[in-house]
Amino acid sequence: MSALLGAVVAVGAGISAAQAAEEWRMAHKMPPDSPEGKVFQRFADLTEEYSGGKLKIKMYPNEQLGKTNAVMEQLKLGTVHLYAEGSTYMKKWVPEITWISAAFLFDDRDHWVRFMNSDMAKGWFEEASKQAGVGVLGDPTAIIRGPYRVMVANEDVRSYEDMKGLKLRMHPNKTAIATWTHLGAEVKTLAWTDVYQAIDKKIVGAVNSPIALVESMRFYEVAPHVVRHDEYYQSIGFMTNQAAYDKLAPELQDAVNRAYVDAGAYSHDIMGTAAEESIARMKEQGVTFVNIDRTPFVESMAQFYQDLESQGELPEGFLAMVEATRAPQ
Repeated sequence: MSALLGAVVAVGAGISAAQAAEEWRMAHKMPPDSPEGKVFQRFADLTEEYSGGKLKIKMYPNEQLGKTNAVMEQLKLGTVHLYAEGSTYMKKWVPEITWISAAFLFDDRDHWVRFMNSDMAKGWFEEASKQAGVGVLGDPTAIIRGPYRVMVANEDVRSYEDMKGLKLRMHPNKTAIATWTHLGAEVKTLAWTDVYQAIDKKIVGAVNSPIALVESMRFYEVAPHVVRHDEYYQSIGFMTNQAAYDKLAPELQDAVNRAYVDAGAYSHDIMGTAAEESIARMKEQGVTFVNIDRTPFVESMAQFYQDLESQGELPEGFLAMVEATRAPQ
């Protein structure tokens, strides 16, 4: 009898444990076996480990839940709990967020990270949380993307002067088009998936891209000159339904936060290694790599941003905060 009672108690405890486990839905665009996909899975695995199995993350890769706009709405509604993508997409609720990817404004990645953790940038994300109920986990720069930006060209581009008249593919973004027009390029807007053919047919001669995508998009086949310019710095925000996060018990919030920090460290390792291996393979195919001098770009864009500020087109105090977050000389 006692054995039977013990078995019943054990089964009951197992059911209670299963009922206690919470499951979150996490969406992203990448294949599971891509470097970014591996980072996201590491986060999910660590969340389950650190929570003692009380919180599980179910992954939906490859845009299974829809394109960005659709997923952002699901995130707002709470049918998706986490979305791993560039946090600039939150500009739909707070337009100022678009300026976190201002081109040739920040001295280096560390400068950008300091700005992103300033009261100004944090305030923009907090405002998005208030307006749409969508926040970001921890430091929004922790999960690296890229890990840096380059220009891929069909000409041997080596200096600022070489940008003059260069036919450059651009996405349909007013600020990005204005930026590269100011820098002397002849900008043409094209879909990302049309770039390879457009370069091959000499409709355009160059495209900006994270280094991680150059090989997979096969751009190097038609544009064998890769120029590192660090146009701007990128990360992957873990955007979250704020209400769902706030409802988590403190120990589960701690598990999520710990997993996020550790996944961030892992992203730097895996993205750096993947980029180095990709570059080595492309060099074997005769691709050239150049680190361009960013100084003329930065100097040229300084006046561009001053003009925008005088026209009232920048957030109030933005350039002052950029200056305040520079490293001491």
